Amino acid sequence: MSGPPELPITTNGDVVLVRQQVRTAAAEIGLSLVDQTKIVTAASELARNALVHAGGGRVRIEVVTNGPRSGLRLVFTDNGPGIPDVEQALTEGWSTGGGLGLGLSGSRRLMDEFDLVSAPGEGTTVTVTKWAR
Repeated sequence: MSGPPELPITTNGDVVLVRQQVRTAAAEIGLSLVDQTKIVTAASELARNALVHAGGGRVRIEVVTNGPRSGLRLVFTDNGPGIPDVEQALTEGWSTGGGLGLGLSGSRRLMDEFDLVSAPGEGTTVTVTKWAR
């Protein structure tokens, strides 16, 4: 198998599995309990977004390094309708409902790095990274 595994996000059960896998990986690379909670919360929100807004998607969980530092990068992709207004979607407190109400802006705030690429009709890719302190 080449590269990190991808987990499907097609049911609520998959969202729970994503949370468990992210928590395990975060603990393995030595993220603090606070940072583990942050990345799991963001992962839960992003997985739920893919499920609710795109009818499902997938996530790749990868360990990344930057010199002596280790981090955990999550890449969420879906083939949904895309986000017509990315700026609005990233506005603090903006939500279309459901989820934890954190929305994309809350997920961005919880992570060290956040990148969102989306276009109407072309799906969405959200890449987030949390570095060990």
